[in-house]
Amino acid sequence: MNLFIERLKELIIESGKMQKEICADLGVTKQKLSKWKTGYNEPSIDEIIMIAKYFKVTTDYLLGVDEDVSSKNIINNSFNNFTNKGSIKINQK
Repeated sequence: MNLFIERLKELIIESGKMQKEICADLGVTKQKLSKWKTGYNEPSIDEIIMIAKYFKVTTDYLLGVDEDVSSKNIINNSFNNFTNKGSIKINQK
């Protein structure tokens, strides 16, 4: 199965939200979300970015480029560590 499809389904479940609510938040129809979940259609690049931002994951994670589950939170950590000087402090583990 396509990793995007698996991860989209996983993120929807983890969100605890109804699909109707997710569709309203994203501004897409239930049919469009359903087609993404089944692989019948694929989202555009702009839609992929929108989905990643909505679920607070990287596009790499969403698309299966990055296998590391912890990458789901990298985008949040980067924004949270952004300073007024325009630099990003990344916490090393």
